[in-house]
Amino acid sequence: MTPPGRLALTASPLVAGALKALQIATELPVAMGGPVSAASRSHVIDQLRGTATRSLQHVRVDTGAGLGGKAVALARPSTVVDYLSAQGITHKYDHAVEPERLRAMVALPVRVGETTRAVLYAASRDSITFGDRLLHAATAVATRLGRDIEVEEEVQRRLATPTAVPAAERGDLHAELTAIAGSITDETARQRLLAVCERLRPELDLPGVALTPREVDVLRLVSEGCTNDEISDRLGLLPNTVKSYLKHAMRKLAVSNRVQAVNRARAAGLLRTP
Repeated sequence: MTPPGRLALTASPLVAGALKALQIATELPVAMGGPVSAASRSHVIDQLRGTATRSLQHVRVDTGAGLGGKAVALARPSTVVDYLSAQGITHKYDHAVEPERLRAMVALPVRVGETTRAVLYAASRDSITFGDRLLHAATAVATRLGRDIEVEEEVQRRLATPTAVPAAERGDLHAELTAIAGSITDETARQRLLAVCERLRPELDLPGVALTPREVDVLRLVSEGCTNDEISDRLGLLPNTVKSYLKHAMRKLAVSNRVQAVNRARAAGLLRTP
């Protein structure tokens, strides 16, 4: 069970996005990873990219054992040039690594404060040396994931007791979280946070605001997740006309993006779902 306030990272899309970024940043063919248990006794490899078999899926790695367990114990990245013959690590998990024929590997602890929350791995089937450029790129991905986890947990913590936020402070909190959203690279996480920010926006008096029927139609389809092209097809409008309706609605509602426009229109009673 995940402790209160702690983000569940099993099969997490944040980890999935980090593994994809790790492959791109390091140009290594294999990436994998998963969450560390709350007690930090082990972590489970529950996501794989670029593997040829499933031998590493759901492997539970004890802290201090293998390359990943060493990285957790030391709270810093660990590397080997040739995993199966490497000195300085236990070989408890050779049976899972050998079918993949992995040789060079780096294990990266994902830290939030003083706690390791996940472990990411990047690996090659060739024996290579991990230079400063590659290690810097890999570490940057792990650091970014740690920050994204921290941000999402902070948002969840604050939303858990929304009545505890005085009305006078909601504007400051909205501005703070909006600024944090701007630093998140994962687009899905960023849009989720922006939606949360809209819920915390102080109530504004918008006298005389009225959306035209077409503006309502466009916002309704935006709320269903439609792209501008899809809205164009469904309403029989030109793409530029859809953009114009959306732009006008956003201006009337005093918002800067489509997610905020939908939330503001709903809050003002201007957007009704059929």
